[in-house]
Amino acid sequence: MIDLILRHRSAAAVSVARRTSRAVGVVAAAAAVLTVVLLSPLVLEEISSAKGVDWNRLSDIGAAYGFTSAVVSALALAGVAVSLIVQNRQAKAEQVQGIRSYYLELVRLELDDMALFQPVWGDTDIADPHDRKRHVYADLMMNYAWMGFEIGTIRESLLRDMLAGMFTGEAGRHYWSRAHASWIARSSGSRVGRRFLAVVSEEHARAVAAGPPTRSPATPGPPAAPVTGGSRAWRASAGALIGLGAGLALGSLLRGRR
Repeated sequence: MIDLILRHRSAAAVSVARRTSRAVGVVAAAAAVLTVVLLSPLVLEEISSAKGVDWNRLSDIGAAYGFTSAVVSALALAGVAVSLIVQNRQAKAEQVQGIRSYYLELVRLELDDMALFQPVWGDTDIADPHDRKRHVYADLMMNYAWMGFEIGTIRESLLRDMLAGMFTGEAGRHYWSRAHASWIARSSGSRVGRRFLAVVSEEHARAVAAGPPTRSPATPGPPAAPVTGGSRAWRASAGALIGLGAGLALGSLLRGRR
C-alpha cells in the first residue's frame, strides 16, 4: 500500500507538471500570435518605404487576408479561454484540497482520543476501540483514493490495485459493508462518482469471491499483574507477626525474672 501511495504521488507530480507546461505553452502561443498581429502594420510600413510599394495596393492585399486574420484572432481567444478554464479547474482543486485537509485534521483529533470525540460523529456498533481506529483509517484511505480518482491523478488501474490490497483484509471488508450506503448517497450524483463506486463494488465482490479475508491481528491485552508483589506482601506480614510474637515472649520472660 505504501508503494502504491508513493507511486501515486510521483504520478500526480508529473501530471501537474505536464498540465502546467501545457497551459504555459498555450498562453505563450496566444501572446506570440497577438504580438505578430499588432506589429504587422509597422512591418508593412517598412516594406513600403524600402521598396516603394503603394499603400492602396497593400490595403487591397490586406483585405484579402481578412478571413485569415479572423481565424487567427479566434484562435487567440480560444487560447485565452483554455487558459482561464485550466486556472478555474486548478482553483477548484485547491478549494477541494483545502476542505479535505480540514477534514483530515478533524479525523486526526478523533484518532488521538477516540473515547472523547467518537460520540460527536454518532453512535457506532464497533465495540473494540482498535477496530474503530481501523475503520476511521480505512475511511481516510477511501477518501484519498476518491480524491485522486476524481481529479485524475489516480488512474483506474492504480485504484484497482489499491482496493485489491484493501479488501483482502478483514478490516477493509468490514469498512465497506458499513460505509457503502453513505458512499452511494454522496458520490452517485456525478459520472466520475458512479464509475468510482462501480470499481469499488467490483473489487469488493472479486475479493469476497476469492475467499475469506485475512484476519486482523489480535490486539494484546494489558500486562498481567506480577505475582511476586503478593508473595512479598505475605512475607512481610508473616515477618511482622513473628516479630510481634517474639517481642511478647521476651517481655513475659523478663517480667518473670523480676
